[in-house]
Amino acid sequence: MKAFKYLIVLLLITSCGTIVNYDYEKSTDFTQYKTYNYFDDIKTGLSQLDNKRLMRAIDVKLQTMGLIRSDNPDFYIDIQSQDVMNRNNSSVGVGAGGGGRGGFGGVSVGIPLGANQNTREIVIDFVDKSNNEKLFWQAVSESAYKQNASPEKREETFTKLVEKIFNGYPPKK
Repeated sequence: MKAFKYLIVLLLITSCGTIVNYDYEKSTDFTQYKTYNYFDDIKTGLSQLDNKRLMRAIDVKLQTMGLIRSDNPDFYIDIQSQDVMNRNNSSVGVGAGGGGRGGFGGVSVGIPLGANQNTREIVIDFVDKSNNEKLFWQAVSESAYKQNASPEKREETFTKLVEKIFNGYPPKK
C-alpha cells in the first residue's frame, strides 16, 4: 500500500511538467542566422506585462547563445499563446459483486482523482522574412499556468520555460 501511495505522488509530480515539441525545416542552415527581432504586430495572447516578461527571457537566452537583437534582423520571432483546459479523466474504480445459485449482482463507483488543470500553450516561430516569410523553426510548449501568481513567480516561470524551449535550438541533426 505504501508503494502505491508513492507511485500516485510520483505520477502527479511528473504530470505537471512542461512539454515542448519542436519542428524545423531540414534544409535550413542555422549558422546563417545571427540577428533577430520580433514582428511589430505580434499578438501573443498574454497580458502586456507577461508579454514583456516572456520577451525579456527570450532576449536573455538568445544573447547567451550569441544571437543579437537588431533593427535589420536575419529572422523574426512570432509568439502566440492560448489557455488550454485539460480535463482529468483519471479515476479510481471501486466495485463489489456477487453471485451464486444463478443470481448476479454488482455495484461500481468511479472516484475522480485530481481536478481539471489550466495550462498555457505557447508557440514560438522563427521566420525568415527575406525568404518569403519562410518558417524555419518552431517550438510548441504546454505548461501549468497560474494567473494569480506573483510577478516574481511569473518571471521565474517564463525564464524556466524559455530555457527548456531553447534546448531544442538549433536542432541537433
